[in-house]
Amino acid sequence: MATATTTGCPSDNTSATDQSSFWNSGSLNWDSHRIGWAIAGGCTAVTIIISSFSVLGHCRNYTNPRQQRQILRILYMPPVYAVISFLSYRFFRDYTYYSLVEVVYEALTISAFLLLLIEYVADSATGHSAENAIARKDKRRLLFPFCFLRYRPTKGYFMYTVKWAVLQYVIFRPAVSIAGIICQAFNVLCESEGFDVKYANVYLEAVDFVSISIALYGLLLFYSLTKDELQGRRPLSKFLSIKLIVMFTWYQSFVFSALSDRVLKATTYWTTTNIANGLNALAVCVEMIFFSALMLWAFSSNEYKRKPGTPPTSVWRPLWNSIYYDDFAQEIWGSMRFYLCGTSTRHAGGTDSSNRPADFGEAFGVIGQGSGLKGKRRTGGESSIELGHTNGTH
Repeated sequence: MATATTTGCPSDNTSATDQSSFWNSGSLNWDSHRIGWAIAGGCTAVTIIISSFSVLGHCRNYTNPRQQRQILRILYMPPVYAVISFLSYRFFRDYTYYSLVEVVYEALTISAFLLLLIEYVADSATGHSAENAIARKDKRRLLFPFCFLRYRPTKGYFMYTVKWAVLQYVIFRPAVSIAGIICQAFNVLCESEGFDVKYANVYLEAVDFVSISIALYGLLLFYSLTKDELQGRRPLSKFLSIKLIVMFTWYQSFVFSALSDRVLKATTYWTTTNIANGLNALAVCVEMIFFSALMLWAFSSNEYKRKPGTPPTSVWRPLWNSIYYDDFAQEIWGSMRFYLCGTSTRHAGGTDSSNRPADFGEAFGVIGQGSGLKGKRRTGGESSIELGHTNGTH
């Protein structure tokens, strides 16, 4: 049974510690935990192999750095989840710390997917048709549950608000994880007690729930606005390959927690919380094989194949670009500057346009700098759009 500490938060771990090793007297010590350990490790290895094949395909055919930089970040999601889940199963007494680190990458993946969609829309606007990204979009209703409200997509402040709704998660999720790690270290987080208001877990969960709900709503709204420009890009399969990972890990964690002290029974070395967490970690390791295969198909490198006779690109530059998150900071600062000054940030001249991230205002014509678009500032930083062609009133 769990023991109480001086702070009043029950411990998730037993006081007894298993001193035996995986190898016992020259032979394998096969108990249920070590069988699970072997399965988790094997599944993690398979996930890494599949994801490495997918990543290598993009690195050796790095023909569109702006898009593939985001794709590589998304492709890292299954192996990152698998490795951290394996470690959280192996070192189950520190499960909470690993789980708090794991979900940070969820925020990075969702933000990378948004930037990828922006790049896709920017590509559709390069053929002298930037106005097509917004000209056909008149005043419309918001998605459920706010469908009683209407908005106008041509307003610059609205498009930047949608972008900020997604990017805020890459700020709040790491902050929540850091706060959770500190609370766990001081034994006041107490995840096993659920939503008890005496402990920090309920408050951190509330902040995280609001933040990710806003991010996913913004992402769905963004997709609904740009789905015509995204035809042929399989955006739905790409989105599902990310969202299903989030859904599976969250719901199965909830199910296993609900089974604690009901179906799951404590052992000498494992509390019911340990068992629930271990089953969740083991399930994640197995599932990541299928999700890595799904991403291999959804984010295929075939559409970026280099021209015949062109030597393959070095893998080091793409890998470095994918783990260097300066573009996230630029996007966040660009959105903040739009609210403060009514303009977005532009990269200095002299940069290779093929490597320059797509300018959000240009892609959607919301700052009057796109092809065929003229814009003028209003008071309060609001942008109004005048189309170079008469496509109807807005």
